[in-house]
Order: sequence, then C-alpha cells, then structure tokens
Amino acid sequence: MDSPTDRKEITKLQELTYELKVGDAMTRNVLTVSPDATMADFREILRANRISGTPVVEDGKMIGIVTIEDLIKALAAGELQATVRERMHPKPVTLYADEPLVHAVSRFSELKYGRFPVIDRNGSLVGIITQGDIVRAMLKRLEISYREEEIHRYRASHIFEDIIADEMALVLGYRVKPRDFSHAGEASSGLKRTLSRLGIHPAIIRRVAVATYEAEINIVVYSNDGGEIVAEVRRDRIKIEAMDRGPGIPDIELAMQPGWSTAPDWVRELGFGAGMGLPNIKSCADMMKLESTVGVGTHLTIIIYLSRNDRERSAK
Repeated sequence: MDSPTDRKEITKLQELTYELKVGDAMTRNVLTVSPDATMADFREILRANRISGTPVVEDGKMIGIVTIEDLIKALAAGELQATVRERMHPKPVTLYADEPLVHAVSRFSELKYGRFPVIDRNGSLVGIITQGDIVRAMLKRLEISYREEEIHRYRASHIFEDIIADEMALVLGYRVKPRDFSHAGEASSGLKRTLSRLGIHPAIIRRVAVATYEAEINIVVYSNDGGEIVAEVRRDRIKIEAMDRGPGIPDIELAMQPGWSTAPDWVRELGFGAGMGLPNIKSCADMMKLESTVGVGTHLTIIIYLSRNDRERSAK
C-alpha cells in the first residue's frame, strides 16, 4: 500500500508549531527586576528563584534583560554595586504573544538564546518563553489531540464512502482580512479541523495545513483588500486556491527563492515576511501554480493528492 507521505512528510510536531501561538507556550508569571536594583540585589533574586536571567521592567515596559552572564562579569570586575541598568542588555530580541510558535523555534535555532521575553502589540511584557516551554506546550497539545481523536474515532467516517455519486466535491471557503495578524491562521486551522472530521489521513492534513497557513499569511501581509481561500475536497485530491486583491508579484521566479521578501520593516518586526512562505508551500504541494498581475492581485493554486496512486494517475 502506498503512503500519503511520499511527496513531503510534515511531522505532527512541525504542524503544531504552526498551529500554536507563542502565547500558548510562554510562562505568564514572569519575575522581573527594576533597572535601579544593584547587581548584588540581582544575585539574590537569581539565588532565591533558581533562574538564570530576567527581564528589566520600568513603568510597566520592558527596557532590557539581565542574565547570569552579566552577573559573572560584574563579580569579576568587583562591581556588584553597579545598577542593573548599567549591566543589562537594552532592546533585547522579543517575540509577540500572537506570533505562531514556529517563529520562536526559528529564533531559538538562529540566535541560540536560552529565553525570549514575550510582549503584546502595545509593547507590554506578558511572558517569557524557553525551549522547555515549547516542548511542554506541544506535549500537552499532543495529549489533547489524542483524546479528541479517541472521541471521534468511532463516529467520524470518510464522507466519500457514505455518499453514492460518480463525482463529488466538497467546497470550503474562508475570507481573509488584510493586516489582521491577530486572526491570521484561523482559516488554515478551520480547514485542518474539517479535514480531520472527514477522515482524511493525518499526514495529508499536515501538508494541507502548512501550505494553507503560508498562503493565508501572504494574503494578510501583502493584500490591499484581503482575499479568500477556497478548498475543494474530492475523492483523489484536495485543491486549495488562495486569491487576493493586492499589489501583485512582479517577478514570480524571484519570489520563489528562499529568503526573498518585499515585506516592509514593520511587518518583519511583527515576526512575518521572512520570505519562506512560497518555498514552504511548494515543498508541501504535489502541484503548485502561481499567477499574479501587478496592480491587480495574485491567484495561487495548490493541489495535494490523497495517495501516490492518485498522483500517478493524474500524471498520465
């Protein structure tokens, strides 16, 4: 029997990094320190709480981060009476609570930090996240997913096995608003849940979920008036169309290059626009077609077959 993962395998853990938000994994009760505290005070905080660093907060806003490495340097220099403000790292790298968890995973891999402060869109500190927090959040979600699967296992059936027809298609539509980062990802999550209830193989669902998420984010980031995602589910394949009304793509070949992006700085600061969306979609799809007209918009078509046999039959 052929495997539905032959084309591109997306693991359950990879899927969860797209589904979960940073806020789902972060620790909310964060110990902080005042910039006016001394490094001697900071040493006692670390000793009492068995931590290795903490955000520096003044008037409710995070202004820096101070770590055990900074304490060691202060000890070596005999400057324990120096203030935290003098020793902290100003303007630390942060993550937003509503960013997808995959962005946090990328930052940990890229920068090798032990932790990242988490802020809301107003700049207020709302939590802190470590790699351990990510692991715990994914294990918890895996447990929840397993329980939900057990509940539906004996009452959910594959819709195409229950309906008698020569041809059949189930069409699902989702509207996507421009610049609405707080709801970005809801269309792909909704499609994922629906496919699960239809009895589609989990490996196929993961590929669909990642490809649809990336397409959805592109609409949120680049479109002027938003767009829509339409999924057509047939016996042999799932076709996803992402259509937006936006500036269009002047050079599609260049846009397909990993890391190439026209996202403005403010979008990058929000944690989006890294230039990996289209390459990620291509790696998940069996077929991908991208059409774009400058000043009009973009139409992306993604096809994912439900089995290798279906894919081979379509190629004949």
